[in-house]
Amino acid sequence: MANANSSVPHPAPEAEEIYRRWIAFLDEEFTRHHLPARRAEIVRDQLYQLYLGRPHGGKLNLTLTSELPGNVVSLSLDPENVTIEAEHFADADRERLSERKPLLWFWQMFDRSPIGLNHWLGLRFRCMLGRHIFARMGTGVKIYHGVDLTYGYNLSIGDGVTIRQHALLNDRGGITIGDHAVIGSYSRIFSYAHDPANYDKVRLVPTNIGARARIASHAIVLAGQHLAEGESVGVFPTDHA
Repeated sequence: MANANSSVPHPAPEAEEIYRRWIAFLDEEFTRHHLPARRAEIVRDQLYQLYLGRPHGGKLNLTLTSELPGNVVSLSLDPENVTIEAEHFADADRERLSERKPLLWFWQMFDRSPIGLNHWLGLRFRCMLGRHIFARMGTGVKIYHGVDLTYGYNLSIGDGVTIRQHALLNDRGGITIGDHAVIGSYSRIFSYAHDPANYDKVRLVPTNIGARARIASHAIVLAGQHLAEGESVGVFPTDHA
């Protein structure tokens, strides 16, 4: 539903008020609480309601085989009961990752829920969460559905950046995205590389995307690249004109 005084699509006023209240509540909670265990509780309680439609609480019935799938779902909504890929990397900063792990799980699970497809809400939810995950989060940023992160704490995003759906930001070695850059859908940005002589040996190399640079859909930016201001990578539709 669009507001009469704006051409930009908006939810109905009562829905917008609820969405804003929820995001503000979460922002305040994650600002107040940095301990991983407390953040995990907050995320668990939110995911219970998003996925199961009820508050967390009550005992699981662990005796009935028929209830095992439901128990698996319930337990997996708690970040303390899951592992994420980043935890397996030897170069991870354990303290910083531990603080962000519940938020990274929340990011993934929100996007995989039906609510994650709510465009207006999703853009605002991801920016709120990004402020508590990233090294820097600029203003006026748009992050679309399904964007994949690694650590998050090695990611710096400037003002006015647009990151389209299902982009990968593998920030193991650090990624900096300059103001008003555009990261295309399904693109891949890396900041690490495997040693050609020893695949198990990894080199961490920072990657920099300059201001107003453009990464085309499905393009790949390898570790250590430094894109100049306004530089483009990949093929854009106009290139075929």
